[in-house]
Amino acid sequence: MIKGLLSFTGRYRVLHLTWFAFFLTFVCWFNFSPFATTIAAELNLTPAQVKIVGICNLALTIPARIIIGMILDRFGPRLTFASLLCFAVIPCMATALAQDFNALVFSRLLMSLVGAGFVVGIRMVSEWFPASEIGFAEGIYGGWGNFGAFGANFALPLIAAAVTGFGMAGSMSWRVVMVATGVLTGLYGLLYARSVDDTPPGKEFKRPKRAGSLEVTSVSGFWALMVSNIGLILALGLLDWRLLTAKFLNPVSFGAIAVGLLALYGYQSYQAWEVNRELLGGMRKYDPKERYQFSQVALLEMTYVVNFGAELTAISILPSFLEETFGLSKVFAGMVAASYSFLNLVSRPAGGLLSDRWATRRLVMTLITFGTGISYLILQGVDDTWQLPVAIGTILLAGAFAQAGNGACFAMVPLIKKEVTGQIAGNVGAYGNFGGVVYLMVYSLTDAHTLFATMGIAALVCSSLCAVFLKEPNPELAHH
Repeated sequence: MIKGLLSFTGRYRVLHLTWFAFFLTFVCWFNFSPFATTIAAELNLTPAQVKIVGICNLALTIPARIIIGMILDRFGPRLTFASLLCFAVIPCMATALAQDFNALVFSRLLMSLVGAGFVVGIRMVSEWFPASEIGFAEGIYGGWGNFGAFGANFALPLIAAAVTGFGMAGSMSWRVVMVATGVLTGLYGLLYARSVDDTPPGKEFKRPKRAGSLEVTSVSGFWALMVSNIGLILALGLLDWRLLTAKFLNPVSFGAIAVGLLALYGYQSYQAWEVNRELLGGMRKYDPKERYQFSQVALLEMTYVVNFGAELTAISILPSFLEETFGLSKVFAGMVAASYSFLNLVSRPAGGLLSDRWATRRLVMTLITFGTGISYLILQGVDDTWQLPVAIGTILLAGAFAQAGNGACFAMVPLIKKEVTGQIAGNVGAYGNFGGVVYLMVYSLTDAHTLFATMGIAALVCSSLCAVFLKEPNPELAHH
């Protein structure tokens, strides 16, 4: 398969076109991060407001990944991804036109929807690659797509500097970059729609029998789904509270949103009951070959919290952390922070490849998550007394484990049940953003050292749970 990556035909062509689509969504999603200090100075934002904008950049990705998962399982990944790429133009333009904190919050909430793009490619790649290669293929897709964060942190400041060098006012350069990323992504969306198919020739695209919620195969799975949905609503509630404390929302608006979130949970619960009512009423029994355990979905959600949630948080805070800790320039800090994302080219595919090649995917997931925990506990000790190369090495170690954990996680997700892969990927992916929101909430209330310690401890707890409860996926379910 590694040799096939050099070609641009058949399934490899679809893989390359799809990871680049994901790459562009990440460039857009993180195009605020490298300009955070510049924008804060220009718009007179407080440090607390900058942190809140960072949280908003992740917030709506949580429900969006679930919704996008349902949409793509019904309409297919080609149209879903193309539509999302075209939508990215809107939040990019809104950010470019922002003149104050409120406008930034609005634009980055819209941008957080673009972060749902990851889920789409998971289903697309799973349609084109067999179970024996799925970990590596999904790792290439996720790792090379996540490389878009490197593109944002490394390339966008250089482009802004070049724009300024051509005579444009420095205060306008970041706005031009925002517009350019949106336009490029929208144009690629049109190209993507014309260039790929949902499945290989002769293969049927399997859709869930019912839309609206995830179909489970046991009563206990239904109740586990209800609990899982609470966590995602809770993350949005935390954001609601944080916007209240930042005085972006008044008490009336805060209360209205809280009621809306409760109503959303009620609607989710009703839809889940509607989709699964025959099972709950005892009118339907699933053949053993069709059953999957939702507890395994929940464990993968937890691994994505501590691995991808940690990665999202690091990408968001590393430029400013390095600036403030070591007194680096904005451009150099962005380049150093980008090296964390650069690792995705290797680390995430490596996690998927290990999962494919080792005798047990469970052990790979357990050991890599353990490594994430230890490395972030080491990272929490970084301060201005450290030598910069040592600090960078520690950051890269933490990034390598977290990204490999993401690859190992999504080597298992497509093997749970084929026709609901989009929805399962949406749930797991949403929990990655849940982790990002919670971790950034911790950061907004404390400091980077407390944040890194929190991420390390959470990963060690998750690793222990995987060691005891995670089971090997059944490859046969990937085809049912």
